[in-house]
Amino acid sequence: MSTRDQLLALNDELRRLKAGGQRAVSVSAEGLAQLREAVAAAQADGTAETASITTAPFLMAEPPKPVVRAGAAPAIVSTMPATPEIKLPEGDKQARWNFLRELVVNDATCRARVYAGKQVVFGVGNLDAAVMFVGEAPGGDEEDQSEPFVGRAGQLLNKMIKAMGLERGQVYIGNILNWRPEMGPRNADGSQTGNRPPTAQEMAYCLPFIRAQIAIIRPKVLVALGKTAVDGLLGADRFKSMGAARGSWHSYADTPLRASYHPSYLLRQEGLTSAAAKKIKRDAWEDMLAVMERAELPVSEKQRNYFL
Repeated sequence: MSTRDQLLALNDELRRLKAGGQRAVSVSAEGLAQLREAVAAAQADGTAETASITTAPFLMAEPPKPVVRAGAAPAIVSTMPATPEIKLPEGDKQARWNFLRELVVNDATCRARVYAGKQVVFGVGNLDAAVMFVGEAPGGDEEDQSEPFVGRAGQLLNKMIKAMGLERGQVYIGNILNWRPEMGPRNADGSQTGNRPPTAQEMAYCLPFIRAQIAIIRPKVLVALGKTAVDGLLGADRFKSMGAARGSWHSYADTPLRASYHPSYLLRQEGLTSAAAKKIKRDAWEDMLAVMERAELPVSEKQRNYFL
């Protein structure tokens, strides 16, 4: 996409945001200067289309921290702050985990991206867990309760954990992202319709948080649930699809990693009777059997014949 086309697309998006009540978009001073130069160059070409680009008055360089009002949207920014560096303190697992949780739930960037009344979401579970699940991003139930996998997808994950012979409290569960990705203006009651995957920039900002959790837990096995988790832990360019990622073992920081389908994807197979849908559900359970064996958990004949 050319610079001209990018500016036109940006201009259209800013007009949409302004129509929805947004009054400012935060960018760095350097970014603002570059944008103004690009706008001026585009307007100088004299065409009616580019002459209509008027993004600059809508932008603020380095604005103060936004004041979030009840029901108001979080700040929408064109760029993310620099990726944070995490230095865990000395101490036992609980002390280090407590430090990290306080750091994340009070992180200004994370807090700026949740609506009033909603919460930053941090990982939960057994700090000595042999198995750690990593998902994508919080949904509506998760941002209400500040806990990953508590909605319908979480209920299915609980069912899978139970079928593995474990309880939810015996594993550790986290997410690549610590807030629910914004889809645009919310409903009058503060709810949001739909979800979207995190952007590469959003993921990059939160990755140090999930990496630090992995460093604290030190599980025997990591389970990446869905393509976003795979991309975050193994690299966005590593696999083109979940089909290419699952079915074999990978390694994250010397920890065995198994990629499997996200429970929300499995839920979409419910009620489907096609051979493809059945295979997807069976493949997901085969992944869990492989995880159990790698984590040195007992596997019964009943579990081997289990079907999601």
